[in-house]
Amino acid sequence: DSPVILKILQNWVPRVSHYFDKEHYMYAGHQIVIQESIEHFGAVVWPGALALSQYLESNQEQFNLKDKKVLEIGAGTGLVSIVACILGAYVTATDLPEVLENLSYNISRNTQNMTMHKPEVRKLVWGEGLSEDFPVSTYHYDFILATDVVYHHAALDPLLATMVYFCKPGTVLLWANKFRFSTDYEFLEKLCSIFNTTILAEFPESNVKLLKA
Repeated sequence: DSPVILKILQNWVPRVSHYFDKEHYMYAGHQIVIQESIEHFGAVVWPGALALSQYLESNQEQFNLKDKKVLEIGAGTGLVSIVACILGAYVTATDLPEVLENLSYNISRNTQNMTMHKPEVRKLVWGEGLSEDFPVSTYHYDFILATDVVYHHAALDPLLATMVYFCKPGTVLLWANKFRFSTDYEFLEKLCSIFNTTILAEFPESNVKLLKA
């Protein structure tokens, strides 16, 4: 099947301050307020997160997250994890240690008064300590979510190893990324050689592709 051609909808109102930047979004009937930090790449909302959030909201029959176990790798500001939580998933949001404070703040702030499953925030360094921190005997996920994780070229092999580690039979990986460099396409080729991969949607104005593996 050909990928759907979509446009990232302008469903947020930017609020600018000198140091922290709060963005207001609307997904799945909920206003989501995201605090960004200019100190870290991971603490900014990238276009892949907007694309995947929009797709999950619009395709709930195709990808029903209710009561599913969802792991987001490279969760950044937490927008995608928050949307998955609103859609009823058991969410574990992970990222590097220096990003966790802002990530935890955004997730708790946007999910604290809701009746869905309480999300979890955990440290995950790609390719490091996976079997110790997430033993296969205990942790199994229905969905792995990743957005704009392919940009730091030194981390691509550990990233792929992490995706392979968490993807067991029956697990669906949803990866949205802004394609900027030749290395992005090289990573996609490696992914396709390991996984059964489909391009679900493309957002040409943003150079974002959304893939299912």
